[in-house]
Amino acid sequence: MCKPMKSLFFNIKSIVCFTLIYSLSSVSPTIAEDNLESKRPNILLIVADDLGWSDIGSFGGEIATPNLDKLASSGLRLTNFHVAPTCSPTRSMLLTGTDSHLAGLGNMQEETGPNQKGKQGYEGYLNNRVVTAATLLKDSGYRTMMSGKWHLGSTIELGPESRGFQDVFVLPVGAANHFQQIRAVGTDPNIVDKAPYRENGISVDLPENFYSSEFFTNKLIEYIEINKNSKEPKPFFAFASYTAPHWPLQAPDKFIKKYEGIYEKGYEETRNNRIKKIKELEILNFPTEPITSELWPRWESLSEEIKTKEVKRMQVYAGMVEALDHHIGRLIKKLSDIGELSNTIVIFMSDNGAEGNDPQIILNNEEWIPANFDNSIQNMGRGNSFIGYGPRWAEVSSTPFRIFKGFTTDGGIRSPAIISYPKFDHQSKISNAFSSVMDITPTLLEIAGIGHPGESYNGRTISPMKGESLLPFLKAKQQDVHNNNYAMGWELFNRKALKHGDWKLVWNEKPYGKDGWELYNLSNDPFESNDISEIHDAKLKEMIKYWDQYVHENGVIIDKDLNLEYSGSNFHYTY
Repeated sequence: MCKPMKSLFFNIKSIVCFTLIYSLSSVSPTIAEDNLESKRPNILLIVADDLGWSDIGSFGGEIATPNLDKLASSGLRLTNFHVAPTCSPTRSMLLTGTDSHLAGLGNMQEETGPNQKGKQGYEGYLNNRVVTAATLLKDSGYRTMMSGKWHLGSTIELGPESRGFQDVFVLPVGAANHFQQIRAVGTDPNIVDKAPYRENGISVDLPENFYSSEFFTNKLIEYIEINKNSKEPKPFFAFASYTAPHWPLQAPDKFIKKYEGIYEKGYEETRNNRIKKIKELEILNFPTEPITSELWPRWESLSEEIKTKEVKRMQVYAGMVEALDHHIGRLIKKLSDIGELSNTIVIFMSDNGAEGNDPQIILNNEEWIPANFDNSIQNMGRGNSFIGYGPRWAEVSSTPFRIFKGFTTDGGIRSPAIISYPKFDHQSKISNAFSSVMDITPTLLEIAGIGHPGESYNGRTISPMKGESLLPFLKAKQQDVHNNNYAMGWELFNRKALKHGDWKLVWNEKPYGKDGWELYNLSNDPFESNDISEIHDAKLKEMIKYWDQYVHENGVIIDKDLNLEYSGSNFHYTY
């Protein structure tokens, strides 16, 4: 008998039950009556790494991103799309449609606390209690392929090769040099470790002319062409999982040079220009003005030497984002050239907010980076340099939202998102309807006309999806993705948040918060600048009850002994 799928907690909606027909290892497609077409569409899922909400032009940025902007203008811009505070939790939610605490990424593997180790949901990799969209799409006849970052388990047994992807070029870890086969973290100043790459389960070495965004694109194009030219081409699910613009910030010189003279006036002016453009684009409602934090030095207080370094850091970052856009454009052009673009649903997003944390804090990077890289101003951005761009530029990238990656404020968990497909009704539009990364897998499955197995797959117990399909919304059959009773929670590094309707509950440690619950009414305070917890006691208690239920339903374990270095300390201006 078919069991109802459990929606995200407190989402009071009618629950649709799919009839599922299984063989031992496959899920047969169940085509809905109003399926998009007899020929199932291809799916291209593009994920940028650490891209801020307002970095691309169509979301307010000054960086040249013509290819993404074209997708945005022809498709649907989702301005209220939410992810997790960091990459691994987001990717687990993206590929499974359920909460990261159920999928095995209740915490980053690198930061798992003593009371979390060995506990269900804190495996540090994508566990066997979830089934991926790639697995179900493959079972139903899709050709599944990915190129780029995984960070959901580093071995073959835990990698994409074992979670539904058939054609795979993968960096299994979280980050690497963008020009060379070098890891992005060091354990010994005298050793530069080789970054691991695999293709279809076999370890490989990178070519000499490697650049991450270019090479990942080349591989995905290769896989698409192989499928297209096969005797029996299939609809494909292609996952373009880029590592840009994650540190180390590196880009070809030609892209960096384009931004000379752009950032000399500093953080505040760049941020104000973005706010002005966002207003002109009319992509957000501004009932209040965004505020600038006092956590880090303002531009006018910096020495000329530090200003020069800061300008160059942002130039490199901008060049890196434009290079990413350029290679995404190549991927889109290839689909057009082979006649597949009109039958391909393109989804673009970032995995979390902009990265303002210090890479120097991780492992032995404080000694390893200066011992092995040339970070002189003239060399910044090249393959033998290693830089981030710091908290103030990350705040610019997160404009107009508060803080950045690693935090449960919207600067850390709101992502730019675009869905483009000419057969959808909601296209060439902007939507502020709330949606999240957990909604992507339900959407992909409904697009393909297949059901989720619910609570069991191939004899093992799995978590049901908590997200909901965007398809009725994309087809203009409903005005919102989630109703007003929908609640979504976040927890990472003991930082917490819960959104219910227009209200948001937040907990961040000092100095980023008050080491206690903060309460915001997003309808008149979308930038979380006015904590009203002390004057709305009844609402605060109601929201805390929702939070407690979120903890219970998702098995959240708070690490009371947390000693957080990454994302807990920021010494950017001392390096």
